[in-house]
Amino acid sequence: MSEPLPDDFVAALAASADRRGPFGQPLVFQSSTRSTNDVAQALAEAGAPQGAVALAFAQRAGRGRQGREWFSPPGAGIYMSVVIRSPAVAPMLTLAGGVAVAEGIRRATGLPVSIKWPNDVVVEDEHAPGRRLKLAGILAEGSTGHDGLQHVVLGIGINVRPADYPPELAARVTSLEHELGRAVDPGLVLCEILVALNEQMNALEGGLGQQVLSRWRALAPSATGTNVSWNDHGVMVRGMTAGIDQQGALLIRTGPDIQRVISGEVCWD
Repeated sequence: MSEPLPDDFVAALAASADRRGPFGQPLVFQSSTRSTNDVAQALAEAGAPQGAVALAFAQRAGRGRQGREWFSPPGAGIYMSVVIRSPAVAPMLTLAGGVAVAEGIRRATGLPVSIKWPNDVVVEDEHAPGRRLKLAGILAEGSTGHDGLQHVVLGIGINVRPADYPPELAARVTSLEHELGRAVDPGLVLCEILVALNEQMNALEGGLGQQVLSRWRALAPSATGTNVSWNDHGVMVRGMTAGIDQQGALLIRTGPDIQRVISGEVCWD
């Protein structure tokens, strides 16, 4: 059951209607829910079109990568999940989603955020050059049937306001308002992300995957020339990032070799 949207969100959606395409139509809002990905999954299974959005201001069991919980306290963020039905965009959806979130935040706030592979939107820590603090994350969950991929739910969480983060997160995350030192219009952030997502999906559906990759690379400086380590079948390996390939895998130089990392946990120095 959808609740009435706050007036500022209604106004932002109306002002961006001609740029969002199908994204945000329909939009189901619940002030608090277990997980917006679960809500969007139910919408998709009930036949909701591409672009349908589940939005909440708090999640009781939000999900992140590697089975982690996404900290989603009331009043601190925007948590939304979007139904994607186009099979053509699935291979690059996480990269395109990262570009959309970063572009949307930049347009709505002016904050020069960047992307950290594979799906984090971050900002440089002004007190520790080279260190990055997480502002937003993306989680894509697909659903398949006998005909192959049926749909993907793209979950997006954005830290808008400062919160009492758990100790294991406090040193690694931040919020838009903390970084900017001022209030942020969350409705505008939501809508500019949906506008940018519409642009990225149009590019992928139009065969312009290279354009999406190029923009991702421009927004992800740490994907080249950054020292990292990762667990390779039980062995910790160190190397230096060397960009991403055409499929979005992270390339890491280890001596004379280039390793291709497609999943798992990468530790960034």
